[in-house]
Amino acid sequence: MAILSAPGTTRDTDRPASPSPVGPQRTSLGRKVRDNLTGHAFLIGAVLCFAVFSWYPMIRGIVMSFQRTRRGETTWVGWDNYTRILDDPSFWTAWKNTFYFTVLALVLGYVVPFFVAILLNEFRHAKGYLRILVYLPVMLPPASALFLFKFYAYDPSDAGLLNAILKALHLPTSQWMQSPEMTMPAMVLASTWMNMGSAVLIYLAALQNIPGELYEAAELDGAGIWRRILHVTIPQTRLILALLAMLQIVATMQLFIEPLILANGAGAEDSATSVAYLIYQHGFFQNDLNGAAALGVIMLVVLAGFSAVYVRLTAKQD
Repeated sequence: MAILSAPGTTRDTDRPASPSPVGPQRTSLGRKVRDNLTGHAFLIGAVLCFAVFSWYPMIRGIVMSFQRTRRGETTWVGWDNYTRILDDPSFWTAWKNTFYFTVLALVLGYVVPFFVAILLNEFRHAKGYLRILVYLPVMLPPASALFLFKFYAYDPSDAGLLNAILKALHLPTSQWMQSPEMTMPAMVLASTWMNMGSAVLIYLAALQNIPGELYEAAELDGAGIWRRILHVTIPQTRLILALLAMLQIVATMQLFIEPLILANGAGAEDSATSVAYLIYQHGFFQNDLNGAAALGVIMLVVLAGFSAVYVRLTAKQD
């Protein structure tokens, strides 16, 4: 027997099924899972690269610094490698040379790019050309640039570029890399020329973010160019200056390629021996991989200490 519905009414079977609240939730959840999987897929490559080429060698080096390997047999020797390294006179010479290079690089290689950036920022024309000109040495392979300095600029004879300039100015010439007193300044000069392009571009980007009203107000107050730099430019670029100072210290303390090419390693009277070159000597010339690992750990601790001091100081300033 058929059941008739009243006019204007509908049966339950005729009503459209209401959407289940579980469907959209599942769709949204699935989309989030797919998005996260995509992000983690892109991230896993970087994580693997860091793990294989950074974290594993670092942990392996720390373990090797407490071991000794002879004739294929590895034994645990504790702090013996560190004691042996600290008793080596060349260890302290290398650290003295490294700190000396770092100080000279901060005086020259850190200050000069900042003032070059200020000078370029004042130009109204040919800005792109000048930036390319300043950045061009960075694009050269470091070994090629250093060989140019070694055989062309630092030639101890009068045929060398720098000696020819000094002779034309009626100034005394120099032996450059053959002189223990001039070895470090010559390496700092070459390193600054090779690497300052990147710092100049970073400084230029920071300078262009300084509001022009600050300079206009300083000019109305009668401030000259040095007072504008001191009271406007430096405070406005303080964070960039602090960051690049830390990066400069970390990079210069890993001095290696400059003494290797310019000074043939140790230089005259060990005036160019650095900690990184001493690690190279222990590992590849003396076949002392455990001593090289101990030196690397010591350098890691020193650089980590500098980084911790930087983080502490910048946190207080913020």
